Order: sequence, then C-alpha cells, then structure tokens
Amino acid sequence: MWKKSFLMFLFSLSVQKAALDCERIRKTNELPSPSLYSQTDTVMRGQNVSLSCFQQNKSLEITYFLFRGEKCLQTQDGKDEPVTFNLTVSEAHDLGPYKCKVQVANCSKYSLPFNFTFADPVTAPVLNISVIQTKTDRYITLRCISFNGSLPIDYIFFEKNITISPVISKDVRKPAEFNITKSNTVEVKEYRCKAKNRLPDHAKYSKPVTIPSTGGDCSPFCLQLLLPGLLLVLIVIILVLAFWMLRKYKARKAMKDSAPRVCRNIPMEAGIYANVRENQADEKPVPGLEPKQCVSSAQDGAEYSQEIHYADPVFQQVAPRDQENSNNSKDGYVYSELVL
Repeated sequence: MWKKSFLMFLFSLSVQKAALDCERIRKTNELPSPSLYSQTDTVMRGQNVSLSCFQQNKSLEITYFLFRGEKCLQTQDGKDEPVTFNLTVSEAHDLGPYKCKVQVANCSKYSLPFNFTFADPVTAPVLNISVIQTKTDRYITLRCISFNGSLPIDYIFFEKNITISPVISKDVRKPAEFNITKSNTVEVKEYRCKAKNRLPDHAKYSKPVTIPSTGGDCSPFCLQLLLPGLLLVLIVIILVLAFWMLRKYKARKAMKDSAPRVCRNIPMEAGIYANVRENQADEKPVPGLEPKQCVSSAQDGAEYSQEIHYADPVFQQVAPRDQENSNNSKDGYVYSELVL
C-alpha cells in the first residue's frame, strides 16, 4: 500500500515539475510559436509540395506535428534546423488549412494556418505587331496575349534579348499593349513577349516576330497593305475580260450558225465569181474557160474554209419571136441565150 502511495507522490512531483517547466518556458519565451511556410502557395492539381516548420529555439529537442484541419498528418523530431513535410495536393481538401505544432515535454505551441490555392499554367502567348510607317519613323504597337492560364497574368516585351517594357499585369483576358517609336534603319528587329502568372516555374515565351526596316519613301508594310488590293483589282480585270471575250465568242458563233449556207454549208458571203464571155452559137468553148470545181480559201482567219465557184457563160444568138416581126414593130432586138 505504501508503495502505491509513493509512486503516486513521484508522479505528482513530475507533473508539477513539468507544469513549472512549461510555465517557465512560456514566461521566458523559450518556446515561441513556430513558422510554417512553403516556396509557393499557388499549385497545380497533382503537384508535389513541401511545407517547412521552423522553431527559433535551437537548444531544445522539439517534436514537430503537421495538421490539416484537425487531422494529424505527420510527426518528426528535430533540432537546430527546420523540419520539412512533403505532400501532394490533388483535391480541394488538400489545399488546407495546415498548421504546425511544436512540443517540448508537456508544453506546445501552434503556427499560424497556411493554405494553398489552385492555378492553371499559362500557354505560349501570341504576339501581334502593327506598324505605321512614315518617311522618317515607324510607330510600332506590340500586343501580347495568353489565351489560357489563371489570372492575373504578367507580360513583358523584348527586343531581341533586351527587355524594353515594364511588367504589364492583366486581370482580364485582354492583350497587353506596348508602343514604341523607331527611326527607319536597315537593321532587322526581332520582338518577343513573355507571359507568367502565379506559377513562376511555368512562364511561356511567344514566337519571335521580325520586322524588316527599309529606307526611302516606300516600305514593305505599305506594300503589304497594297498587295491585297492590287491582287483583287487584277482578278476583277481578268474576270471582266474573260466575260467579255465569252460574250463576243458566243455572239460570233450565233451569227455564223444563223447565216445561210451553200456548197457544203459554206456561207453565201463567200461569193460566186464568174468569167463572162460572149460566144457565138456555132463556136466552141474557149480553152481555159471550162467550168471549174469549188476551190477552198480562208476568210479573215476564220476556222472554216470558203469555196469559190467559177463558171463560163456561153452566149448563143437566137431568132426574134414572131410577134416581134410584125410590121408595127419599129425597133429591132437581138437576143442571146445564156448557158452556164
């Protein structure tokens, strides 16, 4: 019986000593509240992260506890340096709040809560450039936008590898703009832009865009503006000429098809030519004046051939009619018969 009482006495003494030690630690601030931090508070789904818990007192042997809400996730013992907890953030409940607890004997302290937030990485931005050209200067407007990624997004513009703009932050999905003025030179300028949001390790660059500069009064930018108009005018002219030639061809073909045809469907406009010779009834045809066959000849470069007919007329003298021999007839007539 007395042994049990003695053990109870020793236990009470140890509890009183621990309470006195905890009270002393609190009064002397030997165990300040720990700090819980991470390299970033913005993560992607499924990202592995690290939480570090740090206690300023380096002389005590401290036990560290990591809590998410009321649930204890991990426990480590440490001294002189921070303790790191590794975990994966995949779902909404993995975002927190997290707390770190340090304990020495029966005395403990908690850190402030820490929370993560989800973010989507940016995609490669698109850089557009518009130029107004004058005789001496060029007024350039750079526009950069990333169509995906959590807002806000910060944009920076580069000429070759040199930064030429301050950080331009956009809280809405609109392009960032930056205006510069350049004199006309023979150098070739290359521009890029960079987009990044709260995920610092996922910054993206646009493709480089080159602006060739020219001297003189004309520039390729003017030609780029005029070229579509010139092409359009050329296409319209070609269409008008084609339409006009088609109508002309159809009209000529219709006129040729409607013209009367003789001798193998050759138009009458080919004409018939004849050699005329007066011949006596008892004479023979003159050599070389015999009837000739159809002869083909081209007319005005047309696709068809025209045939020309030649004929030798022969004249024969015939006697006057009876009524013409009457006494009342005062005039005399000579008739000839034309034979083709």
